[in-house]
Amino acid sequence: MDFVRYAEGSAALVNAELEDADSLVALLVGRDWLHDQVVARDTRVLRRFQKELRPVFEASNADRETAVVDRLNGLLGKHPVTPYIAGPAGSWHLHVADRSSSVAELLIAESLLGLSTLVCDLGATRLGVCDASPCTDVFVDTSPNRSRRYCSDRCSSRANVAAYRARRKAAVGG
Repeated sequence: MDFVRYAEGSAALVNAELEDADSLVALLVGRDWLHDQVVARDTRVLRRFQKELRPVFEASNADRETAVVDRLNGLLGKHPVTPYIAGPAGSWHLHVADRSSSVAELLIAESLLGLSTLVCDLGATRLGVCDASPCTDVFVDTSPNRSRRYCSDRCSSRANVAAYRARRKAAVGG
């Protein structure tokens, strides 16, 4: 298991607009084998999970490590995860057991396992909420010095241009 990929998948899940089964299928890029299993109930379950998961990112963004761990533990209790070891000998890695009855349960388990592993390996303050206004997307910060502030290059550029224009306006007006 690439825990960063699973953790980033959880950020993508929180950021997704899940209106219907088609929007969930669009989120499952590169996972074509899951497309035929998606049902309308999956989107309803995942919309509820998005509301449960967002506070984990918000607590991490506010440097509230204990809140991150408490919220993740609560979600792990509510949505138990069953990992298993897979891969060729010498290249073992973790996966989430596909014993779930739905695509939603599989995505929830992957999200929680990825975030839990990330928190244990990199720390509880590696999740963030974009600083660019009005964006509210979340992200996983894997930068070496925990310095990421924006969800994407687009938001970063937009914020930098706005700051530049504000400085120019202040210089011209002052």
